[in-house]
Amino acid sequence: MAAHAQQMHQVRLDLCRRLVEHARNHTTDVAAGVMFNRVSAYTDPQRYEAEMQKMFRGMPVVACLSTDLPAPGSFRLFEDVGVPIVVVRGLDNQVRAFLNICRHRGARLVRETEGSRKRFSCRFHGWTYDTQGRVGGVAQEEHFCGAIDGFKHLIPCPAAERHGLVFVQATPNSTMDIDAHLGTFGAELAKLDLNVHKRVCAQDIHATCNWKYAFDTYFENYHFSFLHRNSIAPLFVNDIMLYDTWGPHHRVVFPPKDIIEWTRQPESEWLVDTLGTPYFIFPNTVIYCGALTPDKLFVNMMRMFPRGVGNLITHVETYGPVEVADTPEYQAEAASSLEGIVRLVQDEDYDVTSESWKNFLSMPPDAEVVYGRQELALQHSHQCFARAAGYAIPEIVAGQKTTAAA
Repeated sequence: MAAHAQQMHQVRLDLCRRLVEHARNHTTDVAAGVMFNRVSAYTDPQRYEAEMQKMFRGMPVVACLSTDLPAPGSFRLFEDVGVPIVVVRGLDNQVRAFLNICRHRGARLVRETEGSRKRFSCRFHGWTYDTQGRVGGVAQEEHFCGAIDGFKHLIPCPAAERHGLVFVQATPNSTMDIDAHLGTFGAELAKLDLNVHKRVCAQDIHATCNWKYAFDTYFENYHFSFLHRNSIAPLFVNDIMLYDTWGPHHRVVFPPKDIIEWTRQPESEWLVDTLGTPYFIFPNTVIYCGALTPDKLFVNMMRMFPRGVGNLITHVETYGPVEVADTPEYQAEAASSLEGIVRLVQDEDYDVTSESWKNFLSMPPDAEVVYGRQELALQHSHQCFARAAGYAIPEIVAGQKTTAAA
């Protein structure tokens, strides 16, 4: 086993032990009660705008993996929250983010999605900037009468690199405390060894529903036996799950059908390294650590971005260990796996959420949805979404119903 896989092997082994204990006792992780949430949490345009401002632009959001900026001069555009940003690794190896806007007359500075440069030159009037955002040259500068010193730097946005991930906060000239945002979750992310994974393939998925409603399908296996009866239901148990939280972040684990056999086997026979482990980085990123086969690990990163109160795009990117990511065999298997994931999400999960979200628009203003005890990840997530957006936090109740104000 590769050295970078040993930590995750131990993490998965500990999770498998918890799953086997649940299987033996016919139990599962559950919430203390049920939770009711206003349908307006999914349909209110004002709430959507608050989420965009306070979460997607006011919090650290994953822009890419560190390996997507592999060398000094590497850059990548990040425009998914409605703010034009270029993220670049400087010649000093530090990651920075700037508005992708020339300071002269506001032209778009970088047009390629990604690449590598030591200088960025505006095609409009030729102003040139280095990887630290500093002006390196102004055509006919003498005509500006020495009055442009305040214009000789691109407008920065906070950026930080942690645990193989690059975070950006899409509010210009703001401050970001990435360590406070991640908290103790940072130590868990460090175990994923994302800095030794390289991007292999990627696809986008679109849906016509609220972004939170689409995310709901990622966080519970209650629907597996019904919506996915002919796809993943034969592979997973739908009445056992593990749930761990670190502030607003979480990990949810769904056991394979093999878990029943594992209860009768010694640990040495468990297929520990095939256990899928999804990690949710608040507010919009899922890092799924899985395996094509027991010896072929991969990481899927799914980043969901709203395009309106009832539209979204999900970027799905597959990363493989650097020692095998460039081999034709691994790339073919990874591409096939990614295609299966995209087809499952697009044709089943997003199909039903797009249909159901439209139904919300016909419901009374005070209508509610309910999350059961087995949907504890939805309960926790929606409480965190509401808190971050500045709305009343739905309560978890047992035995009787209470409603949070809209």
